[in-house]
Amino acid sequence: MDFIEQFIDRYTKEYDFYNRAARLVSDTLESDLRSSGIRCIVSHRAKDIERLREKCRQRDSEKRYESVESIYTDIVDLAGVRVALYFPGEMKQVESAIVRLFDPWDDKRVFPGIEEQVPNRRFSGYSAVHYRVQPKENFIGDADRRYLKARVEIQVASVLMHAWSEVQHDLAYKQMAGALSDEEHVILDQLNGLVIAGEVSLRLLQEAGDVRVARNGARFLNHYELAAHLLRHASETLDEPVGDAGLGKVDDLFALLKYLNKATLAELEKYLESLHGAVEERPLAEQVVDALLAEDSSRYAVYEEIRDRSRVGRSGASGSSQSAGNAMLEFMQAWASLELLLNTLAQSVGLSHRPSAPVGQLLKLLQFPPDLVQEIEYLRRTRNDVVHLRRDLSVVALNEATKRTHRINEFLKSTRPSDLPAAKDQQPPKE
Repeated sequence: MDFIEQFIDRYTKEYDFYNRAARLVSDTLESDLRSSGIRCIVSHRAKDIERLREKCRQRDSEKRYESVESIYTDIVDLAGVRVALYFPGEMKQVESAIVRLFDPWDDKRVFPGIEEQVPNRRFSGYSAVHYRVQPKENFIGDADRRYLKARVEIQVASVLMHAWSEVQHDLAYKQMAGALSDEEHVILDQLNGLVIAGEVSLRLLQEAGDVRVARNGARFLNHYELAAHLLRHASETLDEPVGDAGLGKVDDLFALLKYLNKATLAELEKYLESLHGAVEERPLAEQVVDALLAEDSSRYAVYEEIRDRSRVGRSGASGSSQSAGNAMLEFMQAWASLELLLNTLAQSVGLSHRPSAPVGQLLKLLQFPPDLVQEIEYLRRTRNDVVHLRRDLSVVALNEATKRTHRINEFLKSTRPSDLPAAKDQQPPKE
């Protein structure tokens, strides 16, 4: 048995491993992109065994394989994921998601490269970016730890380019129907030109949709339109570019806006005024959600239901037990009371702040002692973990946070405004 047949025999036994690895990467990426408002079709596959054998035979004439391991080193797409973008202009956002979600094991490849240029062709050919990645530990469950070292290739291109590349690849490279004539090559080149023109039309279509949403009073039809508007607003008002990582879970934000009958441009505008540029810490969607929840503490329960439905939709199973859900709700109710008390104290000493100001801003205004500030900051981070699903908290941890919040609330209720350092700053100087 030669090296190629040994390789194929071994790969056949490992086929399910590569297929599962591709699916894990595909599911993780698709969930993140859709949540962030990126329109795309994400698919996965392990390399077809017969086509892999054919590819190895073709490449062996050049590579001269000397071992089974040399074939594994040469064939990098045994597990593959394909991202077909509706709008090619969102390529950078997809890249930022891939960088955030996975670890690279090789440099990305951008097509067409110099080596892919073909003489006598008017158009550029296959246009895409290929990323070679491995799953990150924090996105893999305990049952799938064996896939952490799996190597997966992610191919990102427009839906039109992927369709053209399938035809091109099967006909021109695999030569399944025999060598192509010059006329057939010319027709493929013409089709490539149509695809490139189609991508320009897709960009224009995306811009036309943005203009429609930007009309005063327009209603967002879905979270994709909301994501596009958040990105456009951020690019116009913030100092740094905002990619996919800076958007957050736009689908959950859209569901909350829709429930509150605020899914319009006019209603959203006032919440966009307070957006800041630290989007890696607090994505745009989270900042808007926080502003909505701070206005009315009863919205916490609504948002918890939205998040729970979202978790079920992404994982196919409930994201938390009933007891954990109750513990979260109790903590959020205690936190809402804390926010209200801080706002009331700020108003009582005449501090200038907008209603429902962020807790961090209120703490600076009120000039609390350092130990109290440290405790409230800890609870604020816990609140952010709970609201924005940054990490799972046990029932014990949630109950402990609730107790600590209640203690601070009791302290704040007994605090006289005149005792606050901030109150003295507001007093007129004595004659």
